[in-house]
Amino acid sequence: MSEYGETELVVLLDERFAPAGTAPKASVHTTDTPLHLAFSCYIFGPDGRVLLTRRDVGKKTWPGVWTNSVCGHPGPGERMEDAVVRRGRQELGVTLADLRIAVPDFRYRAVDASGIVENEFCPVWTATVDADPRPAPAEVCEWRWVEWMDLLTIVRRTPFLLSPWAQLQVPQLLAAECR
Repeated sequence: MSEYGETELVVLLDERFAPAGTAPKASVHTTDTPLHLAFSCYIFGPDGRVLLTRRDVGKKTWPGVWTNSVCGHPGPGERMEDAVVRRGRQELGVTLADLRIAVPDFRYRAVDASGIVENEFCPVWTATVDADPRPAPAEVCEWRWVEWMDLLTIVRRTPFLLSPWAQLQVPQLLAAECR
């Protein structure tokens, strides 16, 4: 359910990433997840450190795993920028500033230990905030500000500590000279 009590819908995509319908979010992430639209965002604080979050242990996919700052799905007809800002507010209790797309064409497919598949066209964004997050407990069980170079070291030396999408996105952010 959305914050308004309605069923949250995700946008299904064809292989050219064109909208091909919608489906309830609760029914999409299975062992046969269809390609759908999503986003990831890496949030930087005033001192330049990046916010990592640990997914709540009750999450359906990758429970308890450290990942990017916030991610989610735009609803049908919702501008991607609006969805990123909405999820920053809902999931982390923050107001995002300086929002910009960093990796516009990121796509991945990954299977977690339970067999649940992520299959997303997932543009990657960056943003800034001027305060610590106040995360929703059902979304985030821990968070940390980390130095960008420390995050690069984690990806290179211990990638298994991060979600599969973060493992792939961080090097692309570096290549895009986001930090």
